[in-house]
Amino acid sequence: MKTILIVDDEPRTREGIRKTLEAWSAGSCRIETAASGVEALRMLPELRANLVVTDIRMPEIGGLELIEKLSEAPNPPVVIVISGHSEFDYAKRALQFGVVDYLLKPLDKGKLVQAVETALEREEKQNRIKRMEQLVDPKLLETVQEEKVYSAQIQEALKYVDEHLHESMSMKEVANHLHLNASYFSVLFKEQTGLTFSEYLTRRRVQRAKELLLATPLPISEISERVGYQTAKYFIKVFRDQENMSPSQYRQQAADRGERIQ
Repeated sequence: MKTILIVDDEPRTREGIRKTLEAWSAGSCRIETAASGVEALRMLPELRANLVVTDIRMPEIGGLELIEKLSEAPNPPVVIVISGHSEFDYAKRALQFGVVDYLLKPLDKGKLVQAVETALEREEKQNRIKRMEQLVDPKLLETVQEEKVYSAQIQEALKYVDEHLHESMSMKEVANHLHLNASYFSVLFKEQTGLTFSEYLTRRRVQRAKELLLATPLPISEISERVGYQTAKYFIKVFRDQENMSPSQYRQQAADRGERIQ
């Protein structure tokens, strides 16, 4: 469930926005309020808001200062700014911090809802990008990007690996499949991909495991089999060596970030 935090020192405005968004979300979003920037900063670490709707002018900590502090967080929420004044300097500074929209009071309910929908779509897109960045092994990404310059033998080797990840596999087996001498294949593979065959196979298996950890509820033991490891214990060791955490910790961190496991 997405969480929206409304920050405004004017009770009437704050409650008006809350009621509008509660009616719009029909229970699909958690709507919280804060009467000041200070209160918002106190709430946010535990609240983990996806979207903050904040007034620009408030005592103690104003909207711009709040936005600046939010931008320094590891996973900052998206922000919509509201103001009783059409002030270009405020709007310009707010946009520099990546604010999704700048709405003027009195608020139009339709424009508010539209801005919130746009903001949540942007937040979801940002999350997808972060998930992909966390999921993709940069070394494997380089390998894929360079594939067009590979020889036909190496392209066939990469295809064979992908199609047989669930099986026990050796470099000699792949070399035999390509009708190549194992020593020659080893040199050729490292020369073209920048990785030894063993390094590539391990990274590709861990990559597939990460995909399964995020996209399925399969137990670790079954995932280890699907990526070619005969025992879960050895799979966990390899995964930990690559990712500095166990498969279970990787899955839990994804769940904590709100990434859905189908």
